[in-house]
Amino acid sequence: MAGVHQLDHPLVRAELSKLRNSERHETGIKIEIVAKPFSGHRPHRSHARSRGFQGVGGTNISRRNPVAAFEGTTIKPRIGLTPILRAGLGMTDALLTLFPSAPVYHLGLFREKVTLQPVEYYSKLPPFPPVDIVYLLDPLIATGGTAVAALGMIVDWGIPAEKIKLLCVLASEKGLNNVQTLFPELEAGCRKVYSGVDEVLTKEGIISPGLGDTGDRLFNTIRP
Repeated sequence: MAGVHQLDHPLVRAELSKLRNSERHETGIKIEIVAKPFSGHRPHRSHARSRGFQGVGGTNISRRNPVAAFEGTTIKPRIGLTPILRAGLGMTDALLTLFPSAPVYHLGLFREKVTLQPVEYYSKLPPFPPVDIVYLLDPLIATGGTAVAALGMIVDWGIPAEKIKLLCVLASEKGLNNVQTLFPELEAGCRKVYSGVDEVLTKEGIISPGLGDTGDRLFNTIRP
């Protein structure tokens, strides 16, 4: 699928199987989502980082510490993180280990159960964007409606679509197609699927086998 980078590696498939397992304790799920896709130095993670962070460079700086002057590097362009509540919070800490000074702009969106349409209930976007690139964090893309709505909010905020990188853990084919259809100008390589694409999307808009509700699993709010 054009514009989507899917990692196909035994270690990646093993991690995805752990995420799918409903018997996993919520703490384990949180560790997997936070730490595994975007940190560490195993081969598949290095590939994930190189794909997900294309376009991020550095510029030379001259500074002084208490001992002496030194030449260093600062990250350019300016990067902002935008997790979609609640599930996107599970990816935020991992990105902050790579970009510790990046501002975090939370977006609150939920999917209406009957129409499956996204409903906005919270936005922490400031009046004008002080960043150049935004990483949109959404672990699960089912219908793609929530991701599309968030992308629209960020574009309306003033960030061009080609400067947005959508990072997810698992997606449906239909959801990815919806995102690509409505935002074809997204930068090649910005949509990075860490572990897989599931073909089946139920009439309730749920990925099968999927992961279940990622937010509920992260915060242990699954109804019995």
